Amino acid sequence: MKDLTDFENKNVLVLGMAKSGVSAALLLRKLGANVTINDLKAEQPEELTGNLKKHQVKMILGSHPEDILSANQISLIVKNPGIPYTNPVLVNAKKNQVKIISEPELAYLVMDSELIGVTGSNGKTTVTTLIQMMLDGEQKAYAAGNIGIPATTVVQKALKGDRVVMELSSFMLAGIDQLHPHIAVVNNIFSNHLDWHKTRENYVNDKMNITKNQTVNDYFVINWDNPEWQNLAKRSKATVVPFSRKGLSKKGAYEQEGGLYFQSELIMKAKDMGIPGEQNIENALAAIAVAKIEGVDSAHIKQVLSTFGGVKHRIQYVKSFNGRQFYNDSKATDIEATQVALKAFNKPLILIAGGLDRGDDYDRLIPYLQSSNVKEIIVNGQTSEKLKVMARKAEIPVIKESSRVGESVKIAYADSAKGDVILLSPAAASWDQYKTFEDRGDEFIDSVKKISEENGRL
Repeated sequence: MKDLTDFENKNVLVLGMAKSGVSAALLLRKLGANVTINDLKAEQPEELTGNLKKHQVKMILGSHPEDILSANQISLIVKNPGIPYTNPVLVNAKKNQVKIISEPELAYLVMDSELIGVTGSNGKTTVTTLIQMMLDGEQKAYAAGNIGIPATTVVQKALKGDRVVMELSSFMLAGIDQLHPHIAVVNNIFSNHLDWHKTRENYVNDKMNITKNQTVNDYFVINWDNPEWQNLAKRSKATVVPFSRKGLSKKGAYEQEGGLYFQSELIMKAKDMGIPGEQNIENALAAIAVAKIEGVDSAHIKQVLSTFGGVKHRIQYVKSFNGRQFYNDSKATDIEATQVALKAFNKPLILIAGGLDRGDDYDRLIPYLQSSNVKEIIVNGQTSEKLKVMARKAEIPVIKESSRVGESVKIAYADSAKGDVILLSPAAASWDQYKTFEDRGDEFIDSVKKISEENGRL
């Protein structure tokens, strides 16, 4: 970590607690800033508040006071990525020309190691994890950011010569000023979080902030399988390194006749990967491109890809028993992610879906249900009625409704036969019933474990 004096005696507001907010506040205190942290939620875990008190961080909880900036003479705001810029505190800050940055931006300002940034609508956690595993060796590689590990925590232990592989959401990238990855990865761009970004154009522009500070000495790794994404590559000043599952470019990483290649070198056969599905071939190609740019040996890349079992909650293999296979894809919080999951399987499938209703058109799932051997769908949450209507249009033989994911698992097991896949892939956010998609996925895992214990694991 750099030895900075820029924050000494500066009055800084951290807007939003959670792990990243607390981490940012503690780092700022270490850098000599006077820190106030503010969150709408009054009740906070004692382990968080106790640590903040210990380090003399002022806490204002339960509201966003109108005079919070003037009363505390704030000159800088570090905001939680998920807080929209329409928040009154942020609106007031812009009006009064108070600088606003995100937590990853703060991390970048103090980091002394190489930054690799990863974004995309789907698959970025898997790509981030694969890159970290491929790069970790004599020089350490750390995963951080939207993957669930605050960047401001990681950069304090990453040394010069180490690599930090940072998963960056569109929310995080909306607050970028100086953040400059040596390698930036765009896995794909669909239409997500438009309730926050308002338009697709805004969403795409925020995603593309990942490359806005790159130069000709950097690398921009991007999915080449969509004409829009090919055109987006023209915005980058960095050296473009494409990856293509369809083999549309041989200049980077690509699949050809079942083999995964980098610039004509065969790395491995796709069938030998430890995780299923076309989307994971794309994820692997993105990671291969980064690893080869960094000079990683092909044998090590193959070893990582052949043994990697997937990221928790992302088409995660849970277990098999009595001839059934269970997969947890709770991270599928949008339709595109569920489309990807359905394409990963060719066995008879029972789908568990549903969650928060954000006004999406679920008819987009119909062709994927029809082509993926879906024999039954079990729905829950606010989107239940929409999903049932969609499933009838798709002529799914069995359509059922449950109260929660745990009940869905019981129904799915009772209705299943040997050789079936039981897949949780909600195509919706979790916030109607669960705090996070992780909580939803954990309920699925726990329910599968309970049923296997009750019915015997054969």
